[in-house]
Amino acid sequence: MLNHQFTGMGVALITPFTRDGAVSFDALERLVERHITSQTDYLVLCGTTAETPTLSETERQTIVSFVTDRVAGRLPVVLGIGGNDTRHVVESLPAAGLSAISAILSVAPYYNKPSQEGLYRHYKAIAEATSLPIILYNIPGRTGVTIAASTVVRLAEDFENIVAVKEASGNLAQINEILQHAPESFQVISGDDALTLPMLALGAVGVISVLGNAFPREFRQMVHLALQGDFSAARAIHRRFSPLMHQLTVDGNPAGIKGTLSEMGLIENSLRLPLLPASLQTMANIRQILETLR
Repeated sequence: MLNHQFTGMGVALITPFTRDGAVSFDALERLVERHITSQTDYLVLCGTTAETPTLSETERQTIVSFVTDRVAGRLPVVLGIGGNDTRHVVESLPAAGLSAISAILSVAPYYNKPSQEGLYRHYKAIAEATSLPIILYNIPGRTGVTIAASTVVRLAEDFENIVAVKEASGNLAQINEILQHAPESFQVISGDDALTLPMLALGAVGVISVLGNAFPREFRQMVHLALQGDFSAARAIHRRFSPLMHQLTVDGNPAGIKGTLSEMGLIENSLRLPLLPASLQTMANIRQILETLR
């Protein structure tokens, strides 16, 4: 089944910018090739980590075309398509350039705080507008609304192409409820690097990772060790990277991961307003952690 492509470690790909704020396609190409050689399981484009709200529609389309051309079928690519206007999301699907896309990641409608029935009908409209697999994205800390476990289960039961949920609620009770009651083929994917290991223990199939931008090979290994049942070895990797996971969140995402990648010489440490680079203290902490990891 198509959704089995999303087992393992996906990476929420950043958008590298030049110092003057333009998209750096040279850096983007380097990152894509690095993920392919590191055996990243799949890439996610135009998500939160990509600073998507600051990208123009032309930039988004160019990034999608550029990355899918470079990937050339060597790994699955998931595209973030979401919003708080259902009609706009549905109407944008044909123009999104989906021929090389393996699935859609669709965040819960934000700001206008719909009811659970409103969330159900929102995703129903999207599911009926495309044949592509859909991954729900539950991140209430950013959207202001939770997709309740009962709503996730209802959507999973009613629509064959709603195949997974990226769970970033931090609510392990909710995650466990989904795993207990959703159809067996429905997958739960971690949306939080720090909670990935306990979620895998509960039955999640992987993660859409921020940390994986910087350490794709190592974090992928942790995920796959856990999937194979070797939690002792997976736990050792988790503990090794826990200090960096924390620093990636101190000044928000993607400030921390962009600071890390810049210290590794992979990108310029450039973000678009209203986001700012990580603070001097956070960057000092990141440099110290990177020294220990080397």
